Amino acid sequence: MPVQSTMKALLAESPNSPLRIADLQRPVPGEAQVLVRIKASGVNPLDLKIRAGNAAHARHPLPAIVGIDMAGVVEEVGIGVSGFRRGDAVYGMTGGVGGVQGSLADFAAVDAALLAPKPQNLSMREAAALPLISITAWEGLVDRAGVRAGQKLLVIGGGGVGHIVAQIAKAAGAKAYVVDGASKADYLAGLGATPIDRDAEAVENYVAKHTGGKGFDLVYDTVGGQGLDTAFRAVSQFGHVVSCLGWGSHALAPLSFKAATYSGVFTLLPLLTGEGRAHHGEIMREMTKLAEAGKVMPKLDPRRFTLADANEAHQLIDDRQADGKLVVEIEGS
Repeated sequence: MPVQSTMKALLAESPNSPLRIADLQRPVPGEAQVLVRIKASGVNPLDLKIRAGNAAHARHPLPAIVGIDMAGVVEEVGIGVSGFRRGDAVYGMTGGVGGVQGSLADFAAVDAALLAPKPQNLSMREAAALPLISITAWEGLVDRAGVRAGQKLLVIGGGGVGHIVAQIAKAAGAKAYVVDGASKADYLAGLGATPIDRDAEAVENYVAKHTGGKGFDLVYDTVGGQGLDTAFRAVSQFGHVVSCLGWGSHALAPLSFKAATYSGVFTLLPLLTGEGRAHHGEIMREMTKLAEAGKVMPKLDPRRFTLADANEAHQLIDDRQADGKLVVEIEGS
C-alpha cells in the first residue's frame, strides 16, 4: 500500500481569517524527530492571539498551522530516535509557535525530546488538553517555587493553568487555596482546594482568615495585571510569587518589604529557542505518572469538535464561553 503523501490541515492564512482546511504535503521526520499521526489537538487562548496577529512573542508568522498541544500515535521514527517506536501513544506541547507546524493537522514531524508516553488511563482527547497548562504549572510551582509538603499555596485564577497548579500542589502535600468566581467553588473544592470568592472577599480578609495574617508561602498568579498585584499583597515574608502572565508594570514595594521573591514563567522558550526541550519532555513524563496515579485530570468542556468545526471551538474561547479545556479531534486519523 503506497504511503500517504498528503494530509488535511487547518490553515490560519491572515489575521482574524477563519481557519481553512487545506491539503498539504505530509511531513517527513528529520533527525531526532518522530512523525505523529495526530488524534487530538488542544485549543489554547494563544492560538486565537496568533490568528489575530496579536502574539508577536509567539513568533508564528501567518499563513501557518496553529495548535500547540497534541496527542497521537507514532507513525514513523527519524534517525537518532531511540525512545519511541511506531505505534506508541504520545503527547506533548510540540508546535504552533516559532514557525513550527502546529497540531491542527493529520500529521506532524516533531522533536522527540518534547514527547512523553500518553497516560494509559486518559483518552487522546483528555491527554491533548494537558501539555501547555501542565508545563506552565510545573515550571512555576516545582521548578521555580520548589513546592513542598505543608506549604500554603494561593492560586490566582482557577482556569486552565490554575486547576492543574492546584492538583500538582495537592500531590506534593501542599494546601491550595484558589481565588476565582463563586461558580467554580464546588469544582475547586472537589479537587481538594479551598475556593475563595474573588468578588466577595478582599485579599486582606482571606490572608487573615487562612494564614492568620502571615500570608501564603507561595502564590501562583495565572491572571496577570491586578492578579499579580494581589499576589504581591498576599505572599508571606520570605515567600515566593510566580506568574505566567507577569507582563505589565507593577510596584515591587509590597514584595520587597517582605523580602519575598518573584519568578516569571515563559513556557514557549524551549520551542522558540531550542534550549530546554528535553525538560519539557521530562515534565510530561512526570504528568503521566501523576495522571496514572489518579492525581491529575484536566477539566474538559463536554462539547466535541473536529477539523471541520474547529472555528466554533475558537469562537467559544473568544466569547469566554468554554467550561474547561476545548479539544479538536482529528477525524482523518
